[in-house]
Amino acid sequence: MQKSEDVVILMPQNFNNLTFAIGTYELLEDMQKAPCLPIFSEQAIEFLNLISSILLKTGKNFSDVITFAFWCRKAALLKEKEQYTNEKLRLGRGIAFHSTPSNVPVNFAFSFAAGLLAGNKNIVRLPAKDFEQVNIICEAINEALITMPEMKPFVIMVKYKSQKEITDYFSSICASRIIWGGDETISHIRASTLPPRANEITFADRYSFALFDSEAVLVTQNIKKLAQDFYNDTFFSDQNACTSPRIIIWLGERYKEAQDYFWTEVHKLVAEKYQLQAVQAVGKLAAFYTVASAKDVNLIPQQDNFIMRIQLSSLDNDIMEYKYNSGFFFEYNAKDISEIFPLCANKCQTVTYYGVAQEKIQKFIQEYCPEGIDRAVPCGKSMEFSLIWDGYDLIDNLSRIVNIQ
Repeated sequence: MQKSEDVVILMPQNFNNLTFAIGTYELLEDMQKAPCLPIFSEQAIEFLNLISSILLKTGKNFSDVITFAFWCRKAALLKEKEQYTNEKLRLGRGIAFHSTPSNVPVNFAFSFAAGLLAGNKNIVRLPAKDFEQVNIICEAINEALITMPEMKPFVIMVKYKSQKEITDYFSSICASRIIWGGDETISHIRASTLPPRANEITFADRYSFALFDSEAVLVTQNIKKLAQDFYNDTFFSDQNACTSPRIIIWLGERYKEAQDYFWTEVHKLVAEKYQLQAVQAVGKLAAFYTVASAKDVNLIPQQDNFIMRIQLSSLDNDIMEYKYNSGFFFEYNAKDISEIFPLCANKCQTVTYYGVAQEKIQKFIQEYCPEGIDRAVPCGKSMEFSLIWDGYDLIDNLSRIVNIQ
C-alpha cells in the first residue's frame, strides 16, 4: 500500500517477535501523522537534556552511558547547534528508521539523538544482544516522557529478530533509513524497499589504525594516561568498534624503545581490567596462523595471551582482511607518513594519533587524497560520537532545506 500525504500505512497484525521498549502499536500510527521539528529545536534539546540528567544518576556504573549523558547535556547541544546557525530553514524529513549494531551497546542512543536533533520522528531497532546499558537508557527515556509526553511521537524503540516483514513495514513508512552494522546487514536490509523520496545512510564495515610518534611516546609525562586512552580505543569495545585501531604505525627512529615502553604499560592495564576467554585466545592464534600463511610477518613474543603483536614487513592494501579482535594488533615501523597510503582505502575510517601534528596528517590527506580516512582524532577519543560520522553530516543528511525566496 503506497503512502500518500493523507494516508497512514497500517501495521500488519501478524508480526511475531516484535516487542516495544518505548512506544506502542497505536503510537506507530500516530507517529505517521505527527509533524516534524526544525533542526536543534528547543523541544528536542530540552528532552535530551532531561534524559541526560536522569542518566547521570542511574548510569554511573557504565562509562559509555555516562559518555552519552554528557554528550546530550543542553550546554553541549547548544555548542553543536552553533555550527548550524547560518543554515537556511531546515526541518526533519519525517520518520527516521534506525537499525543499530548488535555489538555496541550505546550506539542506538547516539543515532536516536542525531535523528531527533535533525527534527525527525524516530523508530529505533535496538541491539539484538541484551545489554544493561540499553535497559538503563530506555528507562531514562520512558521517565523523561512522563515529564514531556509531547515527545512521544518522536521516539519508538523496538526489538525483533530478523523478520523481513517488520523491516519492510518500517522501511515503507520512513523518510530516512540509517543502517549500522556492516556490509552483510546492509545488504539484508536493502531487500526492504524505501519510498521514492526516502534517503539512506549506511555505516558499513570499516577499520581504523593508530599513528604514533616514537619520540613523543618516550618523552610523555604520563604513560599511564596514554595506556588508558589506548585501552579505551581498543579493549573497551573488544576491538569490535569500527573506530578501534587494528594496526599501530610507529614513526621515528626510536620505535623499538617506544614499543617496549608503551606495551609494558598497556599490558599492566589489560591484565588488571580485561577478561580474556579461552576461545578468544585460540581465535587470535588461528588468525595469526592465517596471516602468517599469506604474509611476511613476525610474531613478537609476549609473556601471556592478553596481547598479540604481529610485526609487518610491509603495508599491503589487503592486510585488514586478516584483522581480528580481543587484543590482536599489527605493527609497522614507517620512515615517513606517506607509507600509510595502502591502508587508506575506502574502508578506512579513523586514524587515532599521538605525538603527530594535525598539520602533518592534513598535509598527507591533501597531497594523496585517499579514498578512506573520514576522521583523525587524538588517542583515546576514537569512540567519541560526532554529528559528522563516516564522512556524513548527520544533521544535513537527516533534514531537508525549505528554500524561501
